[in-house]
Amino acid sequence: MSRKKPVHRVLELEEDDLQALCEAVDAAILDGGGFGWIQPQGRQVLERYFKGLLLVPERMLFAVRLDGVIVGCAQLVRAPRNNEAQAMCVSLMHLFVAPYARKHGLGAQLLHEVENAARSMGYRVLNVDIPDTQTGAIALFRKAGFQQWGTHPHYARIGDQTVSGLFFTKLLDGTRLPSPTPVVDETRMTQTNQSSTPSPARALTLYPAIDLKDGACVRLRRGEMDDATVYSDDPAAQARAWCDAGFKWLHAVDLNGAFEGQSANAPAVRAILDATTVPMQLGGGLRDMSAIAGWLEAGVTRVILGSVAVKNPALVREACRLFPGRIVAGIDARSGRVATEGWAEVSDMQATELALRMQEAGVAAIIFTEISRDGMLEGLDLEQTVALANTVTIPVIASGGVGTIEHLAALRKAANHAPGIEGVIVGRALYDGRVSPAEALKVLG
Repeated sequence: MSRKKPVHRVLELEEDDLQALCEAVDAAILDGGGFGWIQPQGRQVLERYFKGLLLVPERMLFAVRLDGVIVGCAQLVRAPRNNEAQAMCVSLMHLFVAPYARKHGLGAQLLHEVENAARSMGYRVLNVDIPDTQTGAIALFRKAGFQQWGTHPHYARIGDQTVSGLFFTKLLDGTRLPSPTPVVDETRMTQTNQSSTPSPARALTLYPAIDLKDGACVRLRRGEMDDATVYSDDPAAQARAWCDAGFKWLHAVDLNGAFEGQSANAPAVRAILDATTVPMQLGGGLRDMSAIAGWLEAGVTRVILGSVAVKNPALVREACRLFPGRIVAGIDARSGRVATEGWAEVSDMQATELALRMQEAGVAAIIFTEISRDGMLEGLDLEQTVALANTVTIPVIASGGVGTIEHLAALRKAANHAPGIEGVIVGRALYDGRVSPAEALKVLG
């Protein structure tokens, strides 16, 4: 399936793909394409390089194809695990398209998909640096909304020429950087540092919940289908309202699908996609590759796999391989034990055990819900959420129980001790007006 996609993440390289990639790199080097090498390195060197790269967990390789043949690539490089301070940042390196494959818009496609993968994996800042000789790439980054924040006058040495470099960054939540601060004289640095205020805490994402039952937007209490409150019979209008309120993501669940094992509210989901432009994650009844691929191709940004994560982990691994950064594991628990089939069944597996398995499978994030609190407005289970976030290295989204602005403030405080907490899903409290969108965004921002 990945062979049909122009851009995809590379987890293994077959012989034909490796040869095509090496040829593309050599062509880019000869063209001065900024891959780092100045002279072609030969097949053996490049083969060792790419085979080794695939073994480095901090590096992710993406390829772009033309007529099914790899003609370029890019790398995402994340900070090592001991660098928690920059866990929200990821760097883009070595993005190129071979000279013989240009004029097809492949560079823009590659950049777009890599950026979406970074965003889906929970990163908030995408950085890139590039020599000033790469005018085409510089124009590409600027057109894509990257902002230049600095220049290095001695960035690289090519032959007997010193080349300067440009540093770009992009905030993946769609905002722009503030105006650059003036350079401070070195003699005043100590005084300035002492008087400056601490940097603000990283923002948490608020995902408004759109739970779909029989085509309507509802909320359940403790996951009971017979205990549902209908809030809107027009889910698309409700989704637009959440976007207008300033939310940057939507969280939709097909409740009927979760119980039936297949999508049951497809018209409502499609209406939401047609009515909004912000990214959306969708769960409920996605139990096979056809359903997963179908919704991703329809415009859903990420799919949430719940029951299938327990019962068919091989499917999760394959989905993560084919759709890197777009698969999320939904872990629902009662008293720490995983629940499945729309919360109707409780297994013997602990939530932390499943979370570690899902991390190994390659999911982009974990949504953790304590069922006994969902829809009850009594507050999140912060103890379990923090423990889970400190067990895995991928982002964790909290869910189940938010009823007041104080509950969000408590999560905000807890996230200072658990950097893995990325956001929170809120449903009933928003619909009932107990929590205002503006106030919630202010507390989490």
